[in-house]
Amino acid sequence: MAPSTPHISSQLRQLIYYHLDNNLVKNALFLAGRLHAYEPRSSEASYLLALCHLLSGQPKAAWEYSRISGSRGTHLGCSYVHAQACLDLGKYMDGITALERSKSIWTSKSHWNKHSETRRQHLPDAAAVLCLQGKLWQAHSDLSKAVECYAESLKLNPFMWDAFLGLCEAGVHVRVPNIYKLSPELVAMVQAAPPPDSTALSDKTVSHNGPLQTQLNTNPNADPFSSNTPKGDANLSHGSSALWEKLNGSNVNVANIGPAVIHEGLETPSSQNESDEIRIINGNVSSNESWDPPLAPARRNRTIQQAEYGDPPPKIRTTNLKSRIRPKGEPEETNHVHIEEESVPAPVPSLGERKRTISGQVAHPSLPQPVEPGAPQRRSTRLLNHIRPTTSRLASSTLGPKEGREVKKVRATGTKGRMATAPTVGRVVSGNRKLMLGGSDGDGKEARSLSTNSSSHTKNATSDRTKEIEALSWILDLFAKLATGYYNLNRYKAQEAVQMFNLLPQGQRETPWVLSQIGRAYYEQALYPEAEKYFIRVKALAPSRLEDMEIYSTVLWHLKNDVELSYLAHELMEVDRLSPEAWCAAGNSFSHQRDHEQALKCFKRATQINPQFAYAFSLQGHEHVANEEYDKALDAFRNGISADSRHYNSWYGLGQVYEKMGKLEYANEHYRNAAQINPSNAVLVCCIGLIMEKLNDPNTALIHYSRATTLAPQSVLARFRKARVHMKLGELKLALTELKVLKDIAPDEANVHYLLGKLYKLLHDKANAIKHFTTALNLDPKAAQFIKDAMEALDDDDEDDPDMA
Repeated sequence: MAPSTPHISSQLRQLIYYHLDNNLVKNALFLAGRLHAYEPRSSEASYLLALCHLLSGQPKAAWEYSRISGSRGTHLGCSYVHAQACLDLGKYMDGITALERSKSIWTSKSHWNKHSETRRQHLPDAAAVLCLQGKLWQAHSDLSKAVECYAESLKLNPFMWDAFLGLCEAGVHVRVPNIYKLSPELVAMVQAAPPPDSTALSDKTVSHNGPLQTQLNTNPNADPFSSNTPKGDANLSHGSSALWEKLNGSNVNVANIGPAVIHEGLETPSSQNESDEIRIINGNVSSNESWDPPLAPARRNRTIQQAEYGDPPPKIRTTNLKSRIRPKGEPEETNHVHIEEESVPAPVPSLGERKRTISGQVAHPSLPQPVEPGAPQRRSTRLLNHIRPTTSRLASSTLGPKEGREVKKVRATGTKGRMATAPTVGRVVSGNRKLMLGGSDGDGKEARSLSTNSSSHTKNATSDRTKEIEALSWILDLFAKLATGYYNLNRYKAQEAVQMFNLLPQGQRETPWVLSQIGRAYYEQALYPEAEKYFIRVKALAPSRLEDMEIYSTVLWHLKNDVELSYLAHELMEVDRLSPEAWCAAGNSFSHQRDHEQALKCFKRATQINPQFAYAFSLQGHEHVANEEYDKALDAFRNGISADSRHYNSWYGLGQVYEKMGKLEYANEHYRNAAQINPSNAVLVCCIGLIMEKLNDPNTALIHYSRATTLAPQSVLARFRKARVHMKLGELKLALTELKVLKDIAPDEANVHYLLGKLYKLLHDKANAIKHFTTALNLDPKAAQFIKDAMEALDDDDEDDPDMA
């Protein structure tokens, strides 16, 4: 008979997910092709095939296979993969439309805290879809809708890091503490989460003293240890987890899972290293005997058979309380056996006494069945007599004279025997190996033990939830620090970013990503030696890292470290020749060697690999400026702005080009745009001041220079221009104060000494003027003509010498 279609499809899907989970994408793609050929009209098959193509780096094929169901919004997986393929292919509105049409499917889904090593959700939830939708809107240049999607995604899942990065890139104001806080919603989700997967076989998850697992056997033919026991069964005890594990050869805690299949021949080790073994044999029970236990093999003659023919039973050892059953190879009887605890004996139809379960509830056995004369004794009754001492009422009402005499023999062992035997039997079966002394009420002690175990289990569960909440709080605090540091860096608050990253734990701070962010922060402050130190540590920890290496190459370019720059470019090319970061490093190396043509080729190659790599466009524009190719430079900087509207380097480059072209108004506008994005950059503020100075507005220029010196107290350029404006405004004492500070900062700068000589000349201090002019002449012999002219005209206060700045 041919197999059914659903079973074939199910097997193929399981194989596909198996290979995807093991990162065997090629195998998964082949199997997805078989599934799609078997079910060409199935949306699930199309989704899996499209997903495998997408993971294989084939977005066009993924787009094609997911287009029908994805564009209609009938299958969430197809819509999600279709939107991802559209993002890669530049078809942004198609992807947005697909996600919108499937909104009714994903809008209420939330998979936060529902993934583990053995549990997965292969379809996305609302947070993941909203994050992807935000990326599509951002690529479509609709930042307002992108921000809305990112914000909604973070509300549903604060750990959606891509959404947070999208908000930062959009340039919106973000209150990080409001995102990463332990909200009541998160606490409720943790408390409502299912317990850890019990299918993971780990010794650490087994509780040998845990509460008993009780289930009601509503199926009269069901073995209480078999997999077909209904979940609603609550009155029959499976015993403790320790007994369950030994009977099944498993370490699974039965307190957390449903019943499992018991295979024949599983052995329970004996505490006395005896050769006898206990086995569970599944049998059939007739429907009119609802409490009859399943079939079991016969006992050996030296145990049960001897008791059956009147021989006294052997005394029960207190250290070995396991029942013994005849091995499988021996002949079987027609009787049935039901293995239970001492406190929950197998219900015997002929008993007149009402029995109780472990919890103290009255068990409701079926009506007593007539016992045929001469019929062999019930197996469960013989086990009961063999394990637990019974009362005379039980013996007189149920058993014959032989059985009654055997029971009396057991009782004749005395109080000591009862105290050491009866309570201990129940504890051994339940998994508690402690000897319970004092008192003869086994059922009461069992109930008290169950209550204690249940209370302990409840406390453990509460403790686990508390620990989970504490762990979640720690992770949220970690994310808050990382997000705050990145947000400050994205807003170009470099000092605040460094301070926040330094608050991280040592293990988290010494990671490539954090060290790279700190290096970028120092780079933004033009502290290139400090930035180099952190990037060196990044390379030591992650030699194959590519992210942010273009910044490191620019740091080396500013430090004029040609050897290290060339070596970095060579290393990055070996790591990935098709990465834009590697080509940017190579271009910087050629640029430092004044080979502008080769540098331009490298930067153009980087933009070909990644057309959205704005930094490569800005480097390309600066090379065109060095070649005085202003039109090409304008095109390169504009392309950089198109790739990233918040890339202040491209705005600065446009201002620089317009300044060189003499279009000061345009230069001022673009400089201000760059400064609006990066208000803490002293160089941009100085550029605006210079434009104001050229536009004959020295007072406004002085304001910008003063702000630049506040932002960067060690900036030589800002203080030099500020002192020069003070001199133009006739504020000679203020200019002298700035120049004295500047002389201490840059004692080897020729321009500083030249300007000091001019200032002392205006102050009619010829001695100091000659001193600083001479120092400037020694530091910069190329400017000898200007310096000599200034020295010869010391007596002429109205002389207007050329400015060397």
